[in-house]
Amino acid sequence: MNRCGWAKNDLAIQYHDAEWGVPTRDDKKLFEFLILEGAQAGLSWDTILRKRENYRAAFNGFDAEKIARYDEKKIASLLQNEGIVRNRLKIASTIQNAKSFLKAREEFGSFDKYIWHFVDGEPIKNAWKSLREVPAKTFVSDAMSKDLKKRGFNFVGSTIMYAFMQACGLVNDHLTDCFRYDEIN
Repeated sequence: MNRCGWAKNDLAIQYHDAEWGVPTRDDKKLFEFLILEGAQAGLSWDTILRKRENYRAAFNGFDAEKIARYDEKKIASLLQNEGIVRNRLKIASTIQNAKSFLKAREEFGSFDKYIWHFVDGEPIKNAWKSLREVPAKTFVSDAMSKDLKKRGFNFVGSTIMYAFMQACGLVNDHLTDCFRYDEIN
């Protein structure tokens, strides 16, 4: 069975085979990936996958309404939590992003409607034959990043947002010889 070459260990293979690239419309899941992709900045995705369950526990199951109310006491507690990336800027960003997420959701009716409008509501279907062809960012991720920043989001640079698009299925970047390519298309 062929799969994308980046999925090399059991956790990455499970994530690749079950989640990566599947079009995601659930606001809570979209928020989770937004936070995890930001947390990944400067680290490997494998690191974040290993810490994912700890993130879910530490950040109230990615409940944006609860996270938006975190105070200094909660931040201090998170900075002591060895199960997550203990970076003050990334923790503060998670709180700020929860607030911005709630505002976007209120404005658009759902975060799903907001984020999917960048791809006109349909996944972009690429046809890459090798990992070398897959871009780190695109004009769509550039536009998404710019608009998110304007709305107060942090850790949403274009490269991070392209990874988010891949993870949440706004773009199908499975290689054409990967068994998931046709399944997702």
